[in-house]
Amino acid sequence: MTESQSMRTPARSVRGLGTARSGTGHFWHQRVTSVAAIPLTIGLLLIITALLGRSHAAVVQILGSPLVAIIMLLFVINTAYHMWIGMQEIVLDYVHEDKLKFLSLMANTFFVFTVGLACIFAVLKLSFGV
Repeated sequence: MTESQSMRTPARSVRGLGTARSGTGHFWHQRVTSVAAIPLTIGLLLIITALLGRSHAAVVQILGSPLVAIIMLLFVINTAYHMWIGMQEIVLDYVHEDKLKFLSLMANTFFVFTVGLACIFAVLKLSFGV
């Protein structure tokens, strides 16, 4: 395809940004995190089911298990990353003003990082019993 037949706008050509700049990578990351969420969600549901009706001491003992902590941490990290990619794609597709797009992407990143960090802190605190 010659430059006159290109599907890119002149601004995109100058910046080197095409339609497939990062979309394919995000597409596959979104699919991989979706598939990874299936066993992690099942594991989390099994953990929650095991906690039902237990005493406080039993719940602390179950949540203090390394295997349980690892499953919960993987669930949190996978879900946070999946959420970050999904919201980023929505912003890129539907927010057209550059300043608002930039602010929305920043807010998305800060929100996901904050929620993910709070969840990781909670799991580690439960796991180490601090």
